[in-house]
Amino acid sequence: MPSQRSITEAEKLARAKLGGVPIHREQMAAVANIYRAASAVRQHLENTVLRDSDLTWTAFVVLWVVWVWGESETRTVAEEAGISKGTLTGVARTLEARGLLRRSKHPTDGRLVLLTLTERGEELMGRVFPAFNEEEAFVTARLGDEECGTLADLLRRVVVQVEEHGEQRRLELLDGAEPARRRSGRRPRA
Repeated sequence: MPSQRSITEAEKLARAKLGGVPIHREQMAAVANIYRAASAVRQHLENTVLRDSDLTWTAFVVLWVVWVWGESETRTVAEEAGISKGTLTGVARTLEARGLLRRSKHPTDGRLVLLTLTERGEELMGRVFPAFNEEEAFVTARLGDEECGTLADLLRRVVVQVEEHGEQRRLELLDGAEPARRRSGRRPRA
């Protein structure tokens, strides 16, 4: 169901609210729309093709990484999926309980855990991915092939910027200090 608040209206209101504040308006719009697009696509895919397979976005991405790369260490899967190792542990346990993923100890380093798709996991990805890709085509239907390629390239450049320079920028902004611990948003205990 489309939102009653349009992207165009939100951008117009933000410009009015910020008035004369010196900001990078085009960059603000770009980042806001990256977020909006990612959220819209994720929600659409979770509510369509992934729902039929009882998968969350994160579970699908974990399966995808192991499906594409084959047996992988958990730290590599977490990094590739863009999630913490703690989140991966919970997702991997759920997928293992469903018979889609197998966890095993590394043969030479018992501290490491390897993830492998089971036969059932391979079958699921062989069935789900084509349907997932059809929905990728649906959500980008207003773009031509060349525009999709350009968009993918532009987004890769954003990712590379953060990967290559984000840590240095964080250190500069925080004067070399570690970031404050994240809070859940709950009030502190009395």
